[in-house]
Amino acid sequence: MERTPGLRADATRNRAKILRAARDLITAHGPQIGMDEIARSAGVAVGTLYRHFPTKNALVNAIMIEIEAGVVAGLEEAVARIEAGGGALREIELLLHRLAVDLADDRAMRAVATRIGAYSPDNVRLHGEVALARMVAAAHAAGALRPDVTPEDLGLLIGTMPGAEMPEPARRRWVELTLRSITPSPAQDGTPS
Repeated sequence: MERTPGLRADATRNRAKILRAARDLITAHGPQIGMDEIARSAGVAVGTLYRHFPTKNALVNAIMIEIEAGVVAGLEEAVARIEAGGGALREIELLLHRLAVDLADDRAMRAVATRIGAYSPDNVRLHGEVALARMVAAAHAAGALRPDVTPEDLGLLIGTMPGAEMPEPARRRWVELTLRSITPSPAQDGTPS
């Protein structure tokens, strides 16, 4: 657990417990979940919760900053693997799978945060656009994407992917169909069909 600057170790632990409990409860029950319930689930007093997060918006915003940091770190790691010789299309596939399947609950959390006005998706968009552009350029250089696919196209696909309300097998199928739509068909890449 990373220590938050300026907080004692016990305060850092309490903050982490509050964030984890809030993330689970808000994802499962929506934004109407009470701060009392979040405190109880985290095993802290309500006053402790309010010392860290004076409003639900502040709490949800902190969760989204945590989620964003994970997404940005994942994008940067993917670009680093590509630059070290890894396959760009494989990294795009892993990204789509991670976002559509593994992080579906985080995407549900983002929808809640946007609904209650605690979060603007523009916060992570800038980092994402740069990383997607580098991934798409590398995939084009390898001939792994259709020539007309742009970073904006990939961003559009990511922005419209199914969320946690869709069963996991359907989200996995979405990834498969999306990859088929952005990769060259055998006739396009010069191999016989």
